[in-house]
Amino acid sequence: MNENVIISTPQKLEETLKAIKADWKENFHVVADFDKTLTKAFVAWEKSSTVIAQIRNWNYLTPDYPEKAHALFDHYNAIEIDSNYLKDEKIAKMYERREKHYDLIIKSWLTKQIIQNIVSKKSLKFREWSELFFNILKENQIPLVIISASVGDMISAYLLQEWWLFDNIYVVSNLFEFDENWKVISVKKPIVHCMNKSEVILDQFNFFNKIKDRKNVLLLWDSPDDIDMIHWFDYKNLIKIWFCNHDENLEEFKNIYDVVILNDGDMDYINQLIVGLK
Repeated sequence: MNENVIISTPQKLEETLKAIKADWKENFHVVADFDKTLTKAFVAWEKSSTVIAQIRNWNYLTPDYPEKAHALFDHYNAIEIDSNYLKDEKIAKMYERREKHYDLIIKSWLTKQIIQNIVSKKSLKFREWSELFFNILKENQIPLVIISASVGDMISAYLLQEWWLFDNIYVVSNLFEFDENWKVISVKKPIVHCMNKSEVILDQFNFFNKIKDRKNVLLLWDSPDDIDMIHWFDYKNLIKIWFCNHDENLEEFKNIYDVVILNDGDMDYINQLIVGLK
């Protein structure tokens, strides 16, 4: 067993795996977050930027954009981590945060070319053994639904750059609309943020028919809030894998996870788990 892998209740996990294996791939799909779940939380011993932070942290847009974007981040991040706010209040504030940031992006002249330039720098890194992960899913035609509060255009561009944007992958995230000069002019609704993923009902998307009868689900996430991503779905068997990228209290989450991967670990355990279901 990998020393970075903690199994909360081995017997329960084994029973769930046996139940999924009985149905296997015709009834199985994967739901995952993107930032710091499919990608690494640390690169060269420093915290990795999220997809949207890569726009904020460098001088790609108008000169006043970084300062204004950082001010928005500081203001709303303080609310996000403040336990004095009720959940409904936080949800409203996180929606407000995204609306204000996207409005700022539009005014700051983000273009499709800038997005391509950011992605081409490859400052975001996928976890080790990710190529095998994507190929296992592709070869077995297992749907992967990526639900992210980030920028869907950039997520797709990162996957395309690695040649992993296969036809079994569906990205549910914030998508820009562009004018004839490829400048961002708006963001498609609904806006996805860090606390409303459970409200993004997938039956409004064209690919839903491809997953609706696949009642066995593998959920990958890096934030306790991401567990809500699956609440909308009438699943039969569920395996929850959490990437513990920081010093969170493991004991606090023992009732909600099946597997924890520590120390910004790789995808090896997940690959072995999926292959073992065949």
